Amino acid sequence: MIARTLDRQRLLVLVIVAILARAVTFANPVVHVDEDFYFTVARVMWNGAMPYVDAWDRKPFGLFLIYLLPAALPFNWGILAYQAMALVAVAITAWLIARLAVLGGWSRGATLSGLAYILWLNLASGQGGQSPVFYNPLMAGAALLIVTNRARAGWRDAAALLLVGLAMQVKYSALFEGVFFGIWIMLRDWRAGDSLGRIAARAALLAGLALLPTVAVAAYYAAMGQIDAFTFANFVSITERRTDPPLERLGNFAKIALLLAPLIAMAVDSVRQAPAAEAHTERRFLLWWLGIAIAGIVGFGGWFDHYALPAFVPGAVCAAGFLGERRRGRMVAIGLAALIGTVTIVADRLGRGGPDEFRALTRAIGSGPGCLWVYSGTPKIYAAVHRCRVTPYLFPSHLYRTREQGAIGVDQKAEVRRILAAAPAVVVMRPLSIGERPEVRAIVTAIMARDYVVAARERLGRETLTIYRHR
Repeated sequence: MIARTLDRQRLLVLVIVAILARAVTFANPVVHVDEDFYFTVARVMWNGAMPYVDAWDRKPFGLFLIYLLPAALPFNWGILAYQAMALVAVAITAWLIARLAVLGGWSRGATLSGLAYILWLNLASGQGGQSPVFYNPLMAGAALLIVTNRARAGWRDAAALLLVGLAMQVKYSALFEGVFFGIWIMLRDWRAGDSLGRIAARAALLAGLALLPTVAVAAYYAAMGQIDAFTFANFVSITERRTDPPLERLGNFAKIALLLAPLIAMAVDSVRQAPAAEAHTERRFLLWWLGIAIAGIVGFGGWFDHYALPAFVPGAVCAAGFLGERRRGRMVAIGLAALIGTVTIVADRLGRGGPDEFRALTRAIGSGPGCLWVYSGTPKIYAAVHRCRVTPYLFPSHLYRTREQGAIGVDQKAEVRRILAAAPAVVVMRPLSIGERPEVRAIVTAIMARDYVVAARERLGRETLTIYRHR
């Protein structure tokens, strides 16, 4: 009874902290370009568009399903709806992290570990609806099922791997941690004396459960006659994407390392604390999980700051020992995370823009007649403005970024020329960005100078977007 009361109180504290930590982002439609795109794809799905066919990307289908219900609401309500969903996901994840910390023998720092997760999200573009925000509770739930499966109940293992499968339909990188979860279960059963045949059969069953959601989506696309589009977007295109310039990649990796370093250092300190006998196995699982999550980030490449978000879950769990025992250290860690995170999301809001600027931009574009093409800028313009589209490539950088050259199923320059030949009524352009192909931009600017006039220039954060109208 006391434990349940403490658990409810802990959840209440975590919800309050999550609200305070993320309040700056509420009702802002331009928190991050990724969630702008997810919302936009979900919005066009209500008009019959199919991901990978009518709205191209390589993210799993399940991610767009998460945004589907919010996208059905009026625009401003839809923004608030998915932000509320993200808030709930964050609070649940933080609560699960605290539960895992208790099981790892770090009870004194359990609540603080959940709080650390909430605060660390703001350091790595996790203040909105990034995909790991939604799949982290699934992975944390799977880990909890495995850790608490002391009696080796088959349904717990099955439920854990099914949660992994659902997480993979939010982002495929969950595969790295999912493979580790499966191997851990197999090794546990082997140590318990199970035969290799039984272990192999169980492994096949668990792998099938983990792959089930993806297989179901693939079957749906096969039934629609679009299995090639699904396969290319989800599995082939990522292998054809080019790497970013070395200096850019190094800078991104350094930022991720900086974000993870405090959690790793706290985890190392936590390891030095002798575990209770009953928590030894659980702690070993949690530490291995952290290592695998970090290895997955390093191996995946690309290294944008939000790629670190999955490792924040086991990182926060394993930091619980430090947070519970080092009074001065926890004040510094939590205080700095809160301060730097708040400064970061306020700076992001100023840099990326806010609701008033976005409304002014969409008013200047107008709702027709004629089609719209966002050559560069936030894809959420498509969701806010009622105009027809001239391309399935709604994430603008797919058509101009160097690393996407040869990886999206069409030639970038050919698709840009096809779009311009369709003479969209309105074209939106942001200033030249890092990684943009100058030759693609040159094609667009030449046609803008010949066939279009500048209708408006609108500020959105630190950038000024130019709106062109066809003569």
